[in-house]
Amino acid sequence: MRARVSHALAVLFGVSLLTFLVAHATGDPVTLLLPANAPEATRIALAHHLGLDQPLPVQYGLFLLHALQGDFGRSFLYGQPVAPLVLQTLPATLELAAAAFCIALLVGLPLGVLSASRGGVASAALQLLSMLGLAMPAFWLGLMLVLVFAVQLHLLPVDSSGGVSHLVLPALTLSLLSLARISRLVRSGMQEILDRDFIRTARARGLPEWRVVWVHGLRNVLVPVVTMAGMELGDLLSSAVVVEVVFAWPGIGRLSVEALGARDFPLLQGTVFIAGLGFVLINLLADILCARIDPRIASGATSSGSIAP
Repeated sequence: MRARVSHALAVLFGVSLLTFLVAHATGDPVTLLLPANAPEATRIALAHHLGLDQPLPVQYGLFLLHALQGDFGRSFLYGQPVAPLVLQTLPATLELAAAAFCIALLVGLPLGVLSASRGGVASAALQLLSMLGLAMPAFWLGLMLVLVFAVQLHLLPVDSSGGVSHLVLPALTLSLLSLARISRLVRSGMQEILDRDFIRTARARGLPEWRVVWVHGLRNVLVPVVTMAGMELGDLLSSAVVVEVVFAWPGIGRLSVEALGARDFPLLQGTVFIAGLGFVLINLLADILCARIDPRIASGATSSGSIAP
């Protein structure tokens, strides 16, 4: 567990450093905040106020210290502290990501199991569906769903004014890629597990096929599924940027795009850092859950055996 925490801290450090460097490489905040004819003394004073007259390592150290305290400065665009702005939009992104994650998991898991256990036309159809999910860009799918269900059929709203119906199209769009990856992982794992000796033994004992597949078989693919689920939930937070823009969803992804367009460096750093922190925490939680499911992970065992039925 100590190694996982160390890895999580290293990833968070990398995210903060990359965010800091990218924000500083895109331009000078002093030039953005002041008019072109501003006196040089005013520019020097503002640079000193923002800490931009310090060496880059010192600037990064101050940024990291303040970020760990929840202080990302004030937004150039909104003139308000960054942290409250990000926290106001974070629930909308979490709602969208959670809905998409539930769809991906509740649909992708059974699809993968059925594809592995049934075979034939059903398996080929499910494989085709997963390939389409992997190949289809989220923004194109979002636009097509809007065109069909909102513009042509008038079944679902496209705005983000609230309610479950307003969540359906964005969540479906965001979930497709994760759904495809989860179903492919489950299918691959189940095909391997169903050829194991303990599965043959369970069938020889006269257990119902549904119990062999859905209890003894599925249990042995849960560890990689939980690991991927944690990664997928983290990816959904970052992938939400495109979906939030397409559907005008008032989340952290849309806020980060606004910050990027306005070159609002404090706001951009705040949104990326908090999103990165969420990604790290989610994956750390997934590692802990995997260790609960299979204690060999916690003990560092590398045996490839299956969990006993």
